[in-house]
Amino acid sequence: MPNKFTHSWKFIERGLPLFLITLLVLGVFFRFANLGKKIYWFDEVYTSLRVAGYTEYELVQTLSTNPEIGGKELQNYQRINPEKTLFNTIHSLALEDAQHPPLYYILARFWVQVWGDSVAIIRSFTALTSLLVFPCLYWLCLELFNSSLMGWVAIALVSVSPFHVALAQEAREYTLWTVTILLSGALVLRAMRLKTRMSWVIYGASIGVGLYTFPLTGLVAIGYGIYVFVIEKFRLSKTVIACLLASVSAILIFIPWIWVIFNSLHRINRTTAWATKSPSPFSLVKSWVGDLSRVFIDFGLHGNSNQASSYFLIPISLILLILVGYSLYFICRNSPKNVWLFIVSLIGVTGLALVLPDLILGGRRSTAGRYLIPCYLGIEIAIAYLFTTQITTISSNKQSQKLWKLVMVVLLSSGILSCAVSSQSESGWTKAINYYNPAVARLINQANHPLVISDAYIGDVLSLNYLLNPNVQFQLNPPCYSCYLDSSSRVQLEGPQNTKSFSDVFLFKPSQVLQDKFEQEYRIESIYEGDILWQIKN
Repeated sequence: MPNKFTHSWKFIERGLPLFLITLLVLGVFFRFANLGKKIYWFDEVYTSLRVAGYTEYELVQTLSTNPEIGGKELQNYQRINPEKTLFNTIHSLALEDAQHPPLYYILARFWVQVWGDSVAIIRSFTALTSLLVFPCLYWLCLELFNSSLMGWVAIALVSVSPFHVALAQEAREYTLWTVTILLSGALVLRAMRLKTRMSWVIYGASIGVGLYTFPLTGLVAIGYGIYVFVIEKFRLSKTVIACLLASVSAILIFIPWIWVIFNSLHRINRTTAWATKSPSPFSLVKSWVGDLSRVFIDFGLHGNSNQASSYFLIPISLILLILVGYSLYFICRNSPKNVWLFIVSLIGVTGLALVLPDLILGGRRSTAGRYLIPCYLGIEIAIAYLFTTQITTISSNKQSQKLWKLVMVVLLSSGILSCAVSSQSESGWTKAINYYNPAVARLINQANHPLVISDAYIGDVLSLNYLLNPNVQFQLNPPCYSCYLDSSSRVQLEGPQNTKSFSDVFLFKPSQVLQDKFEQEYRIESIYEGDILWQIKN
């Protein structure tokens, strides 16, 4: 479509391109900075378990018959084994983690087989994948606005977004999902423009790839379908029929995994039980605002109980909410219908599908920021539209232009500062459930010959093991997080027969039952934050 706005090319030529390219370079740098430094947390541990072709059931069963194991032996379940094939990777997901389709894990397995299985290497695959976000976002903006400048501003926002950078440094599939969302968006707009059979075939294939990356692609496809239907004035036109056939084809491609999901609903309900726990309405709103703020600024204060940090975050969050609200109002008010409706469809379908069930039925599905990636992308594109039109349109008031230039610089600078702070951190908001690991590991590593006893989930233990010295021994009796194991088949952990053979004995995240058992025979003392780490005192 022709560009509605006449840009002030003097301003553009004087430095805006250099500024935007600099932000892109910084964004690439932050995605690869200190890849191996941050905690390899619970979810990433399960990524390595699946990529290696093991099931959690295998590991837990092994520990049930032989609960004492060395840290090196335990780590073998995070590495590629020649006896485990690609089939084992797919089987592990199908059996225990069907809500995660296999595409990312298959690609990650090939990557690890070629380059190695260190934390930095496996994360580098995600970081490299994240670079595909930029050309896909540029192409989407070119199709939507017919403006390369809009694309560059959108790239700048995403490149230094602490949210996107954090996901780009994780061994999970959500960055690949981001790529498929943007790619399918550009392809549906291209198909509507070209109106050729092949363009719709390619769009359908992109939706199929998205579904095999993450199932919530279905919501994105519904949003695109609604967009096409409304643009075609609610008529069953050739374009609408082509879009429908492309979507049905994608579903047909995905049918094998739909069957896997259907047969694994009981396990999926078990591993996603956290999403059904109902927080208070205030907690829901707080989470929504916090996650949205983190797209643009995150100094590691979100979720901090410190009152001073709360006073700091509240005004920032309110300002960002106002900016987001105004950008959506601005794009709906000033852009053609085929532009603003695309953004509303991208944000609205996924957002409502997650938020409404939480409000009506209870739960906290909408508090998982990674599920809301389509919404955040739509918001960032809307803000890019706001900034571009306000600072480059000749008819705009000069004072208004200066104000919006300042707002854009402040927002992008906040993103840069956030990413700089995060790059030096051992933890982050995505790793909150294992944030204590570095401190716990330092305490255990001080011992000459330590024994760690735990009946915590194996994901917590494996995450900690990445930070421990090789001489650490474990006695483990983990429950099954993603599989079923009858409690009668789990060995009961006893106190070590000869504590003198170990310099120190620790209890890591022990259950109350395990604590009580040891308190009957030993004097135990909490040495880190309540129930996280205990030490047996002789």
